[in-house]
Amino acid sequence: MRNFKVLMAYKGTAYHGFQRQSNAYTIQQAVEEALTQLIGEEITIFGCSRTDAKVHARQFCFSFKTESAIPCEGIINGANNILPNDICILSCEQAHEDFHARYCCKGKEYEYRILNSSMKNPFLSDSTCLIQKHIDERLLNEQAKAFVGTHDFKAFCSADCDKENTVREIFSFNVRREGEIVIFTVSGSGFLYNMVRIMVGTLVYIGEGKIEKDSIPELFEKGDRTLAGKTLAPQGLILNRVFY
Repeated sequence: MRNFKVLMAYKGTAYHGFQRQSNAYTIQQAVEEALTQLIGEEITIFGCSRTDAKVHARQFCFSFKTESAIPCEGIINGANNILPNDICILSCEQAHEDFHARYCCKGKEYEYRILNSSMKNPFLSDSTCLIQKHIDERLLNEQAKAFVGTHDFKAFCSADCDKENTVREIFSFNVRREGEIVIFTVSGSGFLYNMVRIMVGTLVYIGEGKIEKDSIPELFEKGDRTLAGKTLAPQGLILNRVFY
């Protein structure tokens, strides 16, 4: 049995997230169907993360095992010829038999993109979140540093989160502007359900004066989801990199 480590990129607009579901089309289903067709045996893939509907990935890792002798180049080229144009296999390598894309992952980096403009842009509507009120990216970059470190993120995850342990470590959090696009880049050991979208929503609320400046440490202490910012739209979120 051979074990493969594969990196792919995808635009999540047309999919109901990564994980296979019985009543909706997902990235996992599309990739498994393509690999099953290519290799000629039933393939199950294991992803590094769950991503929500309409969320994108520049680098997403999955692993799978097969009895086939197909080379890595054959997997890359063959799968890309079958997969739809919004999913692309970037690389493939044979891994140790114990490698698992999810359990071996040491961290992830996400990017959240806001179109900060008075007018919507139809070419960016499925890859950014529109916020018309001016964003002070320097202020938010300063405020974002309060997230760095090991904290209990109970106040910054969805009420639907099923994790008993809500402590996570954030390695870095930076905010910058490129024209009308404000980009939030955060890396950490792991992330809870909706955590990035809520952290960015909290920073936006601070910028709008809906939450006081320098109050993030207090939000950690209180652990009350209702005191943090809103969950921003999914289409602005991109899984940027995964670390092994």
